Amino acid sequence: MSELVFFLEEQSAAEMLKGLLPRLIPQDRTARYIVFEGKGDLETQIVRRLQHYRTPHARFVILRDQDSNDCRVVKKGLVAKCRQAKRTGVLVRIACHELESWYLADLAAVEQALRIPGLAEKQEKEKYRDPDSIANAAEELFKLTAHRYQKVSGSRDIGPCLNPENSRSPSFKAFVDGIRKIAGDCRWD
Repeated sequence: MSELVFFLEEQSAAEMLKGLLPRLIPQDRTARYIVFEGKGDLETQIVRRLQHYRTPHARFVILRDQDSNDCRVVKKGLVAKCRQAKRTGVLVRIACHELESWYLADLAAVEQALRIPGLAEKQEKEKYRDPDSIANAAEELFKLTAHRYQKVSGSRDIGPCLNPENSRSPSFKAFVDGIRKIAGDCRWD
């Protein structure tokens, strides 16, 4: 059995992935989540953790929020750390601007998960058509849901409802496409 190892900056990403991944990866692939205490901790430990990971046939995915940084610079830095660790084929993806941008791209999922009628209707508002451009997506989602969204529990609820075919968030689409590619790679075995 092959293992897909996710290096994540926070627990909310792991909770979301637990609901989303069963629809993206084959059943014979196992997902493992290594959650760090924020992006600083992730970036400090990534080289050592990649170097010392010994499970054969493991593939790695690094998911980090862009926050207020340039996403290309963030990705380039993470790729350099993977090279420093002598790991190739690591999938590095950046959530632009943050994980909640992906939720704002799929308000039908948020409506279903949090049981808030009428949210999906707001998807056509200009601000939600390009959710990757919303710099304060977590705050926006908190307001939009009348404070019902909480990072960890909300991500746990929303993950199973997210539509993997949703392309409103280019960073979400790039993540899903990357996961499908790496998970379907028959060269693992």
